[in-house]
Amino acid sequence: MEFGCRITAIGSVPHTNPEEACSEVSRYLKDIPAWPQLPRRSSKENMCAQFSEGFPGVVIEGDRLYVDRTKDLDKELEEFYSAYLDNNIDKYPITQDYAAGLHSFLGLKNLTPVAVKGQVTGPITWGLTVTDNEKRAIIYDDTLGDVVAKFLRLKASWQEKELRKISKNTIIFVDEPYMATFGSVSMTLSRQRVISLLEEVFRGLEGLKGVHCCGNTDWSVLLETSVDILSLDAYNYAQSLSLYPAEIKKFLDKGGAIAWGVVPNDEPSLGKETVASLKDRLEAAMAPFTRNGVPFKQLIEQGLLTPSCGLASTSIEAAGRALELLSELSATIRKRYI
Repeated sequence: MEFGCRITAIGSVPHTNPEEACSEVSRYLKDIPAWPQLPRRSSKENMCAQFSEGFPGVVIEGDRLYVDRTKDLDKELEEFYSAYLDNNIDKYPITQDYAAGLHSFLGLKNLTPVAVKGQVTGPITWGLTVTDNEKRAIIYDDTLGDVVAKFLRLKASWQEKELRKISKNTIIFVDEPYMATFGSVSMTLSRQRVISLLEEVFRGLEGLKGVHCCGNTDWSVLLETSVDILSLDAYNYAQSLSLYPAEIKKFLDKGGAIAWGVVPNDEPSLGKETVASLKDRLEAAMAPFTRNGVPFKQLIEQGLLTPSCGLASTSIEAAGRALELLSELSATIRKRYI
């Protein structure tokens, strides 16, 4: 798809009422609406807990999410692998208790979108956040480490199937904030292991696949996958992507897209930005690529605009302001360049 700097969202919002959150989505994100995650509504809607339902041995205690390895998990693991091998995605749905925003979104009747977007926490972030009883990340567990990406694949597939009821054009972002730690002492996963984990999730998707990372990372790792859309916090970390001009040119020439997270998700920054200042910032983020042989027109046509990350940390008023700025920025860009 040529997005032409249309807008969408990363996912989380500060609302606790799913109907109100969906009203904001349908108001601002008319072309590519994204279902709202509501972490303030329930700890079950935190980004890792939201996709944990049904994972063998999983326990949620308040804000703590872990796998109880003292239990005999053989039966649960057998049931999981059976569902995985049969591609039985209905065995592990995302229920309303864990995603009220998603289920309200699926009930909307006033949407006529170009595409529809969903999101799932990525296997690296999920596997490094969720621990066992001894607080060891389960991605390093010989048994459970194999389950993580396969489990999230089923969750992503089920979500995509439901979103197709709204639009045949689906986009699923795999959210990987922990990729900002790739190569550090806190993450010992190899390059190939990261790629294989992401590809496992991607293989469950028929529509467009995105990866979102809201920090500095080695973008060349993500660009080695079959990802269609690369999503970054371009407000704070555009410089990190500019270090990979050749890889980005190749990615775009194959039809890939970049989601420029150019609208900030913190209230002090939101208060000082205007459509004009954000337009300048976006063009500055694109400039290193135009200097390295990527046509500006291609960057615009194969670009999406988003907030820099989720909006759950802001007030409801600030989140509305972010979406308003995003909408006005897109209209300005499209009027001038499309």
